[in-house]
Amino acid sequence: MIHELRIYTCLPGRLPALQQRFETATLAIWERLGIRSLGFWTTMIGPSSNDLTYLLEWRSLSEREQKWAEFIADREWQEARAKSEADGPIVANIASSLLQPTRFYRGFSKPSE
Repeated sequence: MIHELRIYTCLPGRLPALQQRFETATLAIWERLGIRSLGFWTTMIGPSSNDLTYLLEWRSLSEREQKWAEFIADREWQEARAKSEADGPIVANIASSLLQPTRFYRGFSKPSE
């Protein structure tokens, strides 16, 4: 497995619009395309409170290339993006890192109840 760490830095005041786009459109499109998200976070303490950080899981680099290309070309996604940006751009910067597990990786642990 490969994990992709993506950090979207929003323009000031635009983080709620990005979160709404994920909640109302992006996640459903990803589900349809078989893109697996592992979690989403906003920055509580750190360099930017305008960040949305999330992790994706891929079986291989080729799966990532294929499915991400399908997502970017998806008409429903393009319409959702255009609608969400009707009041102007949302994202100032996107940082993406593809991560591979170390030999001592044991997977994610479930939080204790």
